[in-house]
Amino acid sequence: MKIIILGAGQVGASLAENLVGENNDITVVDSSNEQLQDLQDRFDLRVVQGNASSPRTLGEAGAADADMLIAVTNSDEINIVACQIAFTLFNVPKKIARIRSQSMVMFEEELFNSGAFPIDHIIAPEKLVSDYIFQLIEHPGALQVAHFAEGRVGLVAIRAYYGGSLVGNAISTLKEHMPNIEARVAAIFRRGKAIRPQGTTIIEADDEVFFITASQHIKAIMSEMQKLEYPYKRIMIVGGGFIGESLAKRLEKDNSVKLIEKNLKRAEYLSETLSNTIVFCGDSSDQELLSEEHIEQIDLFITVTNDDEANIMSAMLAKRMGARKAMVLIQRTAYLDLVQGNILDIAISPQQATISALLTHVRKADLKHVYSLREGVAEAIEIIARGDSMTSKVVGKQLNQLKLPRGTSIGAIVRNDEVLIAHDDTVVESDDHVILFLVNKKYISDIEKLFQPSPFFL
Repeated sequence: MKIIILGAGQVGASLAENLVGENNDITVVDSSNEQLQDLQDRFDLRVVQGNASSPRTLGEAGAADADMLIAVTNSDEINIVACQIAFTLFNVPKKIARIRSQSMVMFEEELFNSGAFPIDHIIAPEKLVSDYIFQLIEHPGALQVAHFAEGRVGLVAIRAYYGGSLVGNAISTLKEHMPNIEARVAAIFRRGKAIRPQGTTIIEADDEVFFITASQHIKAIMSEMQKLEYPYKRIMIVGGGFIGESLAKRLEKDNSVKLIEKNLKRAEYLSETLSNTIVFCGDSSDQELLSEEHIEQIDLFITVTNDDEANIMSAMLAKRMGARKAMVLIQRTAYLDLVQGNILDIAISPQQATISALLTHVRKADLKHVYSLREGVAEAIEIIARGDSMTSKVVGKQLNQLKLPRGTSIGAIVRNDEVLIAHDDTVVESDDHVILFLVNKKYISDIEKLFQPSPFFL
C-alpha cells in the first residue's frame, strides 16, 4: 500500500515506524529537514521537505497514485486543507486527519464528509486519551485496558503481585479457582521479555500479564493476579485542558474531584463549567497547596498537562506525600519505561492511543479494532473471518489447525452476541469476530493474509 504521512512529529514518526516494515511504500512530508533526516536514517522510506498543504509538495510526494493520505501535522488547518487538495486534485481514495479542535470534533458528522471537508476518518487525540484514562479508572490496578466487539470482550494488562491467588501457581489452576468463568492468558512479559503462556506456566510476582475474558468477568480475573484494589473515589486532576476538563465532567457525578489549573482565566472558566468539581488556580508542585487539600487522602492523582517533566515531578511529590496512586501523561516515549512501575504507577502515552486509532483504519483485511500495546511492540486486533471452508484459510477449521505466526495467540471469538474463550478445538465460523494478541507486531501482515478470503469469495 502506498501511504503518505504528513507530519514527522511524534505521531507521524511512530506511525511510520509501525507501517514501514509491513510491505508498505511510505513517504513522509514535513517542513523540518532535521526530523525527516532522522526518520530516513532509521527507516526505509521516502521523505519530502515542504509545506504539507501545498499541491506541489503533495504531487512530489506521489499523491497522484497514493492509496492513503494521513495528515498528522500539528495544525488542524493544514491537515484539513491537505485532505481537501488530495481529494480534489489527486483523487486519493482514503484520507485521515488528526483534528485537535474540540469545536470541530463536536460537529464531526456535519463537517467531515464528501459534501464539506472530504475526510474519511478523523482522529481526535485528546478525546482518545480521555476515554483511555477513564477506562483505567474504571479498572483499578490495570496497566492497560482494551475492549472489543462493542464492549463484550476485554483485554487487560496487570502486574501480578504477591498475595494474588494465582501468583506462584500454574495458569491451569485458574480454572480450578474459578470454574464458572472463562478466561485466557494471552501473553506474559517477564523482566521485559515475552514468554509463551502454557497451562504449566507459573505466574511470578511482577509478571506483566495480558488476559482476555468477557468484560463482566474482568474484575474477578484481576483478583486472581493481585489483591483487588478499592475503587478510586477521591481524585485529583492536574491540568485543565480538554483532557482534564473531560475527565472531571465524567468523574464528578460519582466521585469527589479536585482540579488544579495554573492559568487563572482557564481556572475561572472551569469553575463555572464544572458542576461538582473543586477547581484551584495554582501550582501542582506546591507542597503547601497539596497538604492543605489533604493529598494523603487522594486515591488517584492524575497529571495531564503538556509538560512531561512537570507531570512526573508533581506526581512523584504527590506519591511521597501520601497519594495512593499516580497516573501520568507522558509525551516522550523514552520516559515511559523509566517511570511506569518503578517511580510511578501508570504512564500514559497519547501517541500510543492515537496510533491504535490510526492503525484500525490503515490495516488491510477486515479489521474492526487495533490496539498498540507495550509502546508499540505488541498489538491486539479484532478481525472478522470472511468466506467459507472453500475460500478461507480459517473458516471451518479448529484453532489448533491454524498456521499462526510465532508469538501469536487467539484469545476469544465473538459469534453474534456470544463470547467464546478460545480453545484448541474451537471451530471458526464465517462472520466470527476473532480477537488475537501479537507479541511482535511485525507478523500483522501474515495475519491479514491468513484471514483474507480468496478472490473467488463474493
